[in-house]
Amino acid sequence: MNMDLLHDITFYIMYGAAALAAFVVVERGIFFSYTLGRARKLEAALQRKVRDFDDLPQDLRKRDSLPLSLLRQLFEGRKGLNTHNELEDLGQAIYISMRGKLSHGLWILEAVVAAAPLLGLLGTILGIIDTFKALAEAGVSDPGEVSRGIGTALYATALGIAIALVGLVFNSHLQDRLELINDHLKMLLLRAGMGTPFPAPSVQAAAAPLQTA
Repeated sequence: MNMDLLHDITFYIMYGAAALAAFVVVERGIFFSYTLGRARKLEAALQRKVRDFDDLPQDLRKRDSLPLSLLRQLFEGRKGLNTHNELEDLGQAIYISMRGKLSHGLWILEAVVAAAPLLGLLGTILGIIDTFKALAEAGVSDPGEVSRGIGTALYATALGIAIALVGLVFNSHLQDRLELINDHLKMLLLRAGMGTPFPAPSVQAAAAPLQTA
């Protein structure tokens, strides 16, 4: 078994994982910034009298976004509701369906953070095995060669730890942004549902408890 080849493959995997994590960080960062900005603008618009989706400012309805889709579903779905409990259930269902779109791809970053140190350790072990194998075949003629080989092997561990640390910082930042966006989405649902008119209970339905008593 060629340990030197396996050692190089481990490095290629770590480089690929780092590139994939960087893509997720950039993509989610741009998406979160755009979503948070649209959510804040829609939240400010809902402070005025907004009874229907068409009452929202036209400039906010031009560009589609996750908060706008959330409000569209709420305004369309509440037309057939009769109680505030039904409205709350609808809001929770819409929020749960949207939450998965926000966390999309973050599991890749978390996997890279967890796997990078292990890959680095594997690369170090393979590198040390390759170094001692070469020494066993050629003999120990220069101690500097031993130090150089072990140093190259330990570089894999350092690279894995570095990737994990950088990924951990960005993952924590994205998780904070995710929580902030979730709070704004919940606020949108609450403000959009506050002005929902429900039909008054009929006289017979109101008198039924009295007749039973």
